[in-house]
Amino acid sequence: MKCIVCHGDDIQVTEVNEEVRLDNNVVWVQIKTPVCRTCGERYYDRRTVHLLEKITRELKAGKLALKEVGKVLTYKP
Repeated sequence: MKCIVCHGDDIQVTEVNEEVRLDNNVVWVQIKTPVCRTCGERYYDRRTVHLLEKITRELKAGKLALKEVGKVLTYKP
């Protein structure tokens, strides 16, 4: 398989953190997906897309227990 962005051929299944936004929060969902090792382009199959959509719905409904791993603070002068 060649990358559709950079045409590289080094694509490997890698564990990545996919960001799901929930109001002002960001939830990282760890998934395994093919990633181009040259440019970073990610390739999602239908099952992975459905999983991310399901997780997003459940997050919005408050059905998932989340673990806080840090905080991001902003300052506007």
